[in-house]
Amino acid sequence: MTNKLNNGLVKSVSLSPPTLQDNTADADRLINSLKQQLNTDDIKTDLYLIREVPELLRKWDYSAECVLIKERNRWNLIGLAEPKGNSVISGLAVDLGTTTVVVRLIDLSTGNTLKETSFNNPQISVGPDVLARIHYSEQDGGLEKLNSLIIGSLNETISALCSSLGMEKEDIYLLSVAGNTAMTHLFLDLNPYWIIREPYIPVVNNPGILRADELGIDVNRLARILVFPNIGSYFGGDLISGILYSGLNMSDDASILVDVGTNAEVVLGNNNWLIACAGAAGPALEGGVTKMGMMAGPGVIDQVEIDADTYEFRIHTIDDMKPRGICGSGLIDLAANLFLTGMIDIRGKLVKSKCGERYLRKEDLDHLVVVSGDMSSSGKDLTITQADLDSLVRSKAAMYTILKTITSSVGMDLSDISTFYVAGTFGSYIRPESAISIGMIPDLPLERFKVLGNSSLGGATMALLSSDAVEEIEKIRDSITYIELNVNQEFMQRFSAAKFLPHTDPTLFPSVKINV
Repeated sequence: MTNKLNNGLVKSVSLSPPTLQDNTADADRLINSLKQQLNTDDIKTDLYLIREVPELLRKWDYSAECVLIKERNRWNLIGLAEPKGNSVISGLAVDLGTTTVVVRLIDLSTGNTLKETSFNNPQISVGPDVLARIHYSEQDGGLEKLNSLIIGSLNETISALCSSLGMEKEDIYLLSVAGNTAMTHLFLDLNPYWIIREPYIPVVNNPGILRADELGIDVNRLARILVFPNIGSYFGGDLISGILYSGLNMSDDASILVDVGTNAEVVLGNNNWLIACAGAAGPALEGGVTKMGMMAGPGVIDQVEIDADTYEFRIHTIDDMKPRGICGSGLIDLAANLFLTGMIDIRGKLVKSKCGERYLRKEDLDHLVVVSGDMSSSGKDLTITQADLDSLVRSKAAMYTILKTITSSVGMDLSDISTFYVAGTFGSYIRPESAISIGMIPDLPLERFKVLGNSSLGGATMALLSSDAVEEIEKIRDSITYIELNVNQEFMQRFSAAKFLPHTDPTLFPSVKINV
């Protein structure tokens, strides 16, 4: 996305050396120059750095690269580097996911990505989901273990990244971390106990800018960490980061951002207002329900097409490996094609006469063979069951109902949306036309759909490259109104109407043409 923020965090200074006629103190000389350049009267720095200033300025002929970070109206000088030296002034953007942690090392002077990598969140060894980890944190030493797992793995990854690039860990001056509310708590070693208990209160919503050494992060001694704020227990910093990355908060027109994971999290708004909600529309789409479902990865089916005349299945897998499972985008493709070819009806039920030899009955369940055993990586049939399809229909109905409810809450229709942003791994693979065909998302012109990829990481990257970022993040946070779907009286009525393909009202989906 286009970064509409500006004003980078690395500033070059070239100072006049002191003389008998100009005996300004070394640190004051440096800071006065920065004040003029930044047009500010408020720059602070640590005593540790001040102690090094005299030697470094003389060593570099009174020139320096200065690393700063701005919080509200105060600038903090947190590092000095040699002008045109061999070291790279860098920052680390972190997408702190429940399942996967993605990190991106950035050159703060140029904005270029130096390297990107990911690792499985080591807290999975304690519990696969947020709820299990929060319960584990209540045991003696549980919170400390969860915190040490993530901090330890992050430090190992930082060390490996730096070694691979011939860098020093001390070259990392800034970090930004975006995660959901629970993951942020565990990262900061904060007790998440009350997040899941009425009235669902986090320890803190806006941790602000912290010292890296306070958290045990092994980088530059004075490095700072910007931790993205959350709105509450169910709307975290990863979504605020996504909003920042999408730019919908800077647009005059109303846009919508959807991120599908365990929940479907939705933000609607523009540069004047933002409204958000979350609902359980994700499990069937992220591999949590379908037996052959799994997260996107090598050998996972991400695209499906069915020939309307021959009923031949054309399967595509990530990295073109033998099929071993199906991810959310593949599942939506599959359901859309089954519906459009008449192999499932408007209720999502398998039509035996259309399924032919692919239909089988086992363990008291109707199955459809998607990939036969001789073509799969396991040598076993990959099948989808009627129960899987029923779960998918409920998930798609929930998604559409969430979208309808949030737009209706501000007197809008879904057709009024100027841009429909789809975020996350799910968004990277989904084909909007398939999601429209099953009534999961509104029937909008395809050019209105924009795939963001990892918007959490994208926003975290932007935060490292602009002094305006902290202020903009706080503006986003203060602009958001969160609505609770569980108490919305119209939600269940809309949900029931959406449990058909594509909907009980087919006029809402004029582009969907069924081959029956």
